[in-house]
Amino acid sequence: MNQLNIFSTASSVLIIKPRAIGDVLLSTPVITNLKRTFPNIAIDFLCEGFASDVVMGNEDIREVIPFNKKNDPTLSLVSLIRRKKYDIVVDLFCNPRTALITYFSGAKYRIGFPFRGRKYAYNIKITPRGGEVHNVDFNLDVLRYFNIPITDSTPVFPLSDESERFAGQWFSDQNFQQRVTVGINASGGWYTKKWKSDSFSKLADRIYVGKGWNIVFFWGPGEMDEVMNIQNRMQSPSTLIPLTSLKEMGALLQRCQYLVSNDSGPMHIAASLGIPTLGIFGPTNPLLQGPYGAKNLWVRHEELDCLECNLTECPIGNVCMTELSVDIVYDAFLKLVDKNPL
Repeated sequence: MNQLNIFSTASSVLIIKPRAIGDVLLSTPVITNLKRTFPNIAIDFLCEGFASDVVMGNEDIREVIPFNKKNDPTLSLVSLIRRKKYDIVVDLFCNPRTALITYFSGAKYRIGFPFRGRKYAYNIKITPRGGEVHNVDFNLDVLRYFNIPITDSTPVFPLSDESERFAGQWFSDQNFQQRVTVGINASGGWYTKKWKSDSFSKLADRIYVGKGWNIVFFWGPGEMDEVMNIQNRMQSPSTLIPLTSLKEMGALLQRCQYLVSNDSGPMHIAASLGIPTLGIFGPTNPLLQGPYGAKNLWVRHEELDCLECNLTECPIGNVCMTELSVDIVYDAFLKLVDKNPL
């Protein structure tokens, strides 16, 4: 069988990547390159509702299928997907649930990574390189298996007209147009990935005093108290964005000239929108999960031997973050500015 022919003769494909925001975003180059090679193929995307804004509005997707992990039973999802009669299902997540959905999808070709206990679900198995290459390339390996050309590996975060109008009005209301704006994102899905609040405050002060640039703090659901604590520790003026949707946050990020961020969804969104981004790392590997693209840099406490542990709880006091100095991060920020002069 000519492997390429499974896509050239297919009319519809389902791609599965339920979460998280950054992971969904880093899977979008698969959509871009698949559609460029096979423009007549219909591509649908299955993800959890909270991450659906990442792919909503992507012109290469026919339909985004959002679901709720807790409220939508697996059997209901299987039934929905079977009714759509996909020719191909590509599981880019390959956890027990997505493997089950893929197996019972009714698709002739079921593509995935044969992680332990999930080999049964796929009749085309891709060798995973998760510990070797950036997450973007991990996903694109599905296309490489079929010799599908990779012409653009940039993640895609589509903005809506409404979100761009919102961001334009907000920046205008803050009178930010005449000055450089630096975004700071102190959020993170794991506490082990979060730099100290006091360190973010001191970094923001250092940037304001050294450069005289606007400081804007980004935050999401459940993070307002934390980011207000950071702002209140500062000696210099700064601004918090309002409560936003994910697309509105993206539109605000796009109007910044630089972003400093923990390893998180907003970091990946900013990088995908072409905003020079400095990622702060510790338990995760920046070579695998760092901000993607030539404009970006990352920084970490290089002297430690426990980096890249991937632990969501730290038995030694989260030293990769608590002992990472403001001086080191500020120096890295200056390198980011030098790399991306205004």
